[in-house]
Amino acid sequence: MSAYVTHRNGRPATAGELAPLAFAGHAHFTAIQVRGGRARGLDLHLERLRSASVELFGRALPEDRVRSWLREAVAAGPADLSLTATVYSPAGEFTVAGNEVEPELLVRTGPAASGPAGPLTLAAAPYERFLPAVKHVGEVAKTHLLREAAGRGFDDAAFVDRRGRLSEASIWNLAFWDGAEVVWPVAEMLGGTTMAVLRRQLERLGVPQRDREITLDDLPALSGAVVMNSWTPGVAVHRIGAVELPAAPLFLETLHRAFSAEPLTSV
Repeated sequence: MSAYVTHRNGRPATAGELAPLAFAGHAHFTAIQVRGGRARGLDLHLERLRSASVELFGRALPEDRVRSWLREAVAAGPADLSLTATVYSPAGEFTVAGNEVEPELLVRTGPAASGPAGPLTLAAAPYERFLPAVKHVGEVAKTHLLREAAGRGFDDAAFVDRRGRLSEASIWNLAFWDGAEVVWPVAEMLGGTTMAVLRRQLERLGVPQRDREITLDDLPALSGAVVMNSWTPGVAVHRIGAVELPAAPLFLETLHRAFSAEPLTSV
């Protein structure tokens, strides 16, 4: 019978192996939605794991080994599932261990997810992530700001940097619509794999895109906004801070169509 698993380096993890990770924060991960045993943007997930490992640990696991361990976890579960792959160093934290210590991979699977239906409201929260290009763990601020926003009646929080630019949301990338083009915000942020899938498929579909700095003052002139992550290529956002944003069904439909155009790849 297929089941959800937690594997360390390709085999079932023991409680003793997991215990030291309960308090560990020096690690990075990627989250993948698997459908029919396959995933979209697998190349992007593998590159994320490689580049973040080099950034944090000075070395990366061989890609064929990573794929083998991902494949074992997927094969053990149902055809549709969520998968999180976390890379960490067995040397632990608060050490000066260098790249002589090979990283390890923790793979956890669970029920498939598709995200909220929306539309969402986002509080505008001043925040800049440390090492924004790395999807690292242990980010207390993101959960704190999410819960703070919920306490004020919002669904989530969007981050505003010291220059007043909107960057991303708690677990989401942001995208905007000006009525003709998809507008990607320019700021220091994590480039999501779903975002990268959309950018390349929108280009192939001939949908205009551009990058620009977006501030709260720019929002009234825009025609729509969405958030996206591994769950979904787009959930409508109808308010950021005090600014209402119009519904943009064509924008949403375009993003979902572009995402569907990305082929599913066997893990």
